[in-house]
Amino acid sequence: MKNNYFSYNFNAQTKAAPLAVFRLFFGLMMFGSIVRFWANGWIDKLYIQPNFFFSYYGFEWIKPLGNYTYLLFLICGISALSVAFGYKYRLAITTFFLSFTYIELMDKTTYLNHYYFISVLSFLLIFLPANAYFSVDAYNKKKQFSFVPKWTIDSIKIVLGIVYFYAGLAKINSDWLFRAMPLKIWLPSKYDLPFIGETIMQQDWFFYAMSWAGMLYDLAIPFLLLYKRTRLFAFFMVVFFHVFTRVLFPIGMFPFIMIVSTLVFFDASLHEKIIHFIRKYILKTKTIVQDLKEYHFPKAKRKGILLIIGAFLLLQIVIPWRYLLYPGELFWTEEGYRFSWRVMLMEKAGSTNFKIVNLKTGSSFMVDNTDFLTSFQEKQMSFQPDFILEYAHYLGDHFTKQGHENVGVFVESYVALNGRMSTKYINSKVDLYQQKQSFKHREWVLPFSSEIKIKGI
Repeated sequence: MKNNYFSYNFNAQTKAAPLAVFRLFFGLMMFGSIVRFWANGWIDKLYIQPNFFFSYYGFEWIKPLGNYTYLLFLICGISALSVAFGYKYRLAITTFFLSFTYIELMDKTTYLNHYYFISVLSFLLIFLPANAYFSVDAYNKKKQFSFVPKWTIDSIKIVLGIVYFYAGLAKINSDWLFRAMPLKIWLPSKYDLPFIGETIMQQDWFFYAMSWAGMLYDLAIPFLLLYKRTRLFAFFMVVFFHVFTRVLFPIGMFPFIMIVSTLVFFDASLHEKIIHFIRKYILKTKTIVQDLKEYHFPKAKRKGILLIIGAFLLLQIVIPWRYLLYPGELFWTEEGYRFSWRVMLMEKAGSTNFKIVNLKTGSSFMVDNTDFLTSFQEKQMSFQPDFILEYAHYLGDHFTKQGHENVGVFVESYVALNGRMSTKYINSKVDLYQQKQSFKHREWVLPFSSEIKIKGI
């Protein structure tokens, strides 16, 4: 009996329709995202206009490509469309993963959890036979597989479950649950919403209800989606939650991506109806291909693919906990904050000014950040330590090249977190030009000193 709970049959097969529909919707949503990004002029605004870009540690070599950045987005968009249709799928999803992740890594300023989520999913899809059924590849080869290994679909469910569950765990903290922060700061800007803006949204209990409901929703939804009897209710909650948060916050395509992604939890019969509808009313054709029934990975590759996906999923489970290796308050130091599904938990605002000092003579001058950064970059830099350090090095190099001697870079920085008073953030006596970017604890970030502590996960 015990083995029934802890064993998993990696040879089990299941219908391929859910994987095919997931591929189709994922590709279309990604294509729509690229078109939306381009149409809004964000390529120019975010990747062409700035003179300086913030890098991820270890990926400093990844930079925007000037006007060729448009070509990069074009490649990304075409590959997304090819993924949707299942045309040269393996090449398409690999190209999409590489191009999208390159775009994501070009400037840390634009980091969003859902960009990371897309990279994670697209990497996983490289190894799954998502073109085995209802695809151009199957049509061209005149053969398809109506069954695929069950673990291929379950691996997508695991990734979705991690995203939701970890987002719920991250909300178990005193700021979110007992101070209703940062919702108390954000929601008043939505008091002009029809019906609820002038009524319940202005009640104090509403902020707490939103905070607790958000935490419970994230923790419970993966399990409610797994259980057949609660699945339809869970999907209704998914639609309501994501549409509602889309109304409240500018979070782009993320709500719609999550809504279509959670369809993968439903039985194959729903996906077969979707495919039947597309064939009958959109394609208006009856595609006849040989059905070879079960898809099996080549024996030479199967163990390797399972090993890669197993290690990948294990990393997804472990990486969000890396913050435990650092001392201090996570929300303050942000060491281990990114890539951990901590979604919209902080309202941080800062004022950070840089002083260039001649270390021998003591002469100094202040830097006007607007000479080097866009307003969006300056806002993000002002309260994130790794941004501050990288920018300090950029300034040090810049003024050294201009002929200044014995350059030291010092900072006056004040930051407010989740409605607390603004307090000094960086040790102003430390020459940041001499500090190196690394995974080590940043001693030059002053300890979190507010009397209102943050307790929780």
